[in-house]
Amino acid sequence: MDKRETNVQTTAPMLFPIEPEQFWQMLRVLVREEVSQLERLPVRTPAYDTPGLTYKPLYKIGEVCQLFQITKPTIYDWIKHGKLKPYKIRSRVYFLWNDIQFLLRPGEQPKE
Repeated sequence: MDKRETNVQTTAPMLFPIEPEQFWQMLRVLVREEVSQLERLPVRTPAYDTPGLTYKPLYKIGEVCQLFQITKPTIYDWIKHGKLKPYKIRSRVYFLWNDIQFLLRPGEQPKE
């Protein structure tokens, strides 16, 4: 029967010439530097932002669902009952911001 060696290495071999605590300290410093650089970067504006526009004029059906936290069948019911007017551009359906604002404030009349 083969006798196996009983010498089992319990610590990881040293791969670099620095102590583990020094390595972790250097890593923390690098992470802090990267985070501070990211915080200094200017905030990107969404692609739909156009100089002079203060709101996004057209919304897709998914965006309206997220805004009101509702499902697509509810949107279709609103269209059917005349609460929302869809605007089709090519194969996509959009809704006007003014119509959405009217739904958010039901006491006002929609602006044409």
